[in-house]
Amino acid sequence: MTSTPFKPDLDSLRITSEKRKSRRSGKRWIWVVVAILLTALVTVAAWGYLNQKAEVEVVTAAKPSTAPAGVLNASGYITPRRRATIAAKITGRVTGVFFDEGTRVSEGQLLATLDDSDARRALDAAKADRDTSVAAIADYQVQLKNAEIELHRAQELRNAGVDSQQVLDSARMTADSLRAKIALAKQQVVAADARIEEEQQAVMNCRITAPFAGIAVSKDAQIGEMVSPVSAGGGFTRTGIATLVDLHSNEIEVDVSESYIARVSPNQPVNAVLDAYPDWVIPAKVRTVIPTADRQKATVKVRISFTEPDHVHLFDPARDPRILPDMGVKVTFLETANKQKQEKLHAVATVPQSAVHGSNDSKFVFAVKDGVLERRAVTVGDARGSDVDILAGIQPDTAVVVKGPDTLHDGQAVRVKQ
Repeated sequence: MTSTPFKPDLDSLRITSEKRKSRRSGKRWIWVVVAILLTALVTVAAWGYLNQKAEVEVVTAAKPSTAPAGVLNASGYITPRRRATIAAKITGRVTGVFFDEGTRVSEGQLLATLDDSDARRALDAAKADRDTSVAAIADYQVQLKNAEIELHRAQELRNAGVDSQQVLDSARMTADSLRAKIALAKQQVVAADARIEEEQQAVMNCRITAPFAGIAVSKDAQIGEMVSPVSAGGGFTRTGIATLVDLHSNEIEVDVSESYIARVSPNQPVNAVLDAYPDWVIPAKVRTVIPTADRQKATVKVRISFTEPDHVHLFDPARDPRILPDMGVKVTFLETANKQKQEKLHAVATVPQSAVHGSNDSKFVFAVKDGVLERRAVTVGDARGSDVDILAGIQPDTAVVVKGPDTLHDGQAVRVKQ
């Protein structure tokens, strides 16, 4: 059986002119459809972009605050006006310590004792000397009584011509000598009493007491150590027993740049906030401005005292146990009452500073009414932290834009961000 060899039909694979025209026409239609779709998409996107409402954040203009505005901020530390390092008046060895850090002490309370054995021996010796003088006075008085009797007898015998004048003079001299000895002994008693008081003071000097009521913030000596009112013995001798502070005398000390010291005046109201309690605003006032400047730091020291309450039952911040020496504190110097009253007569509203746009000569805000922006020119007053006073242009309860695109313009429809 023979098979016929396969012969490819090359004519069937040949591209004729009709086929070429048909394929070209199909491709042309595809590109036309793609172009139409792209044009439609661009048109829809452009229409959506042009008609899209800008999203903005708004706040409501508030009424002017009745609180005084801050004119200057500064930072400093809590400093007690009464702070003392308690030391002994004499050099001695510590035999007792009766306090610890944080102990509250009253005036005159015993803090520590020193070895007083030598002082007590000296006191006993002084008392013995006084007793000796007192005993000598008693003996001299007995002798004087007998001498006066002898003198009286000698006087009578001399008047009768029995004894000589020498015997009378001798008796008178004996009596006068005893009187002088008695006077000397009395003076010795006075001197002995003075020495006794001196030695008693030396004994008392071995007792270290609190000079005022307060709290012990440091314990500087231990039992067995030597203490001295002056530095002696190198590092082996302490010069203090304790550091005592009166918490009722706490005040604030801040350094104000000399460029802004003109904004500070005595009795100026101040708001103080401790770094440890940032939500606690403590009322205070300027006590004094130290009349000298620091050349290196170009600052002036200002001392601020806590405001005392008007009634005794009100809370006194100066006595609050949360206020401790050397705590960090930030203060805001406030405007005086007269200046604050004058400015309140002009301010009509308060808005965030981010709501105000424009240059110094032309300030404006964007007010939102029924979803449409209204550009309103405003007159700006003083800044109050992150807010600013508006003197004219808007009224309280007006919704103003605080955040939005940079392309905002008058009459633009916007969408308020919820």
